[in-house]
Amino acid sequence: MIQHSEDKKLNLFRSLFKGREDVFARRWEKGNKRGYMPAYDYDPYMYRLHAMKGGTFKNYEDKRYLPLTDQQLQKHLNGEQFIGIYPLLPDNTSWFIAADFDKVNWVEECRTLINVCTENEIPAYLERSRSGEGGHVWIFFDKPYPAIRSRKILKTLLEQVRIFSVFEKGSSFDRLFPNQDFHSGKELGNLIALPLHKPTLEEGNSCFVDEQLKPFQNQWKFLSSIQANIHS
Repeated sequence: MIQHSEDKKLNLFRSLFKGREDVFARRWEKGNKRGYMPAYDYDPYMYRLHAMKGGTFKNYEDKRYLPLTDQQLQKHLNGEQFIGIYPLLPDNTSWFIAADFDKVNWVEECRTLINVCTENEIPAYLERSRSGEGGHVWIFFDKPYPAIRSRKILKTLLEQVRIFSVFEKGSSFDRLFPNQDFHSGKELGNLIALPLHKPTLEEGNSCFVDEQLKPFQNQWKFLSSIQANIHS
């Protein structure tokens, strides 16, 4: 059983990092290869029979997505698995938008983006990524907001401070989450890794940091102070 204090933490975490609840992804590593793939529920025995006949997991039809439950999130926070969520909801809205930076100038450019967001009265927050060599600037909404609008706003701000341009190749800016205005009808859209994975957090990564890049001592207290952007 999750203790009451843990239950409060889980509710707070879930209130901020909202994506699709019918599916989530797990990080995997095999040799030098790594990535994420959707988590599925399936019968291993039946799948082995399928594979013995030359089938692959991709064309194995008797599988379904695992939903993102409290138990799955708790496993992420405990370090039993590393989860990624899909921010673009079926109606092409999202509860947040985040910008990913992962090259040499990521610190400076994250700060620049946060400053211009502050100037425009948009609360924005910096998370150092899992690798420790990049960052995510998060902007949260009080309710799902059309991705086409949030992406346009953020791209405008990035262009305003000359971080993003079709002609600029030296920027540390990589992509937005979500990275699509609309669903293609075939895919889930891009995913973003959730923060506060215990082993990574203990290394000073996958956590929110201040202007000096120091992790907030109490991540949960910090999360409770986050302000969502209100829209009508």
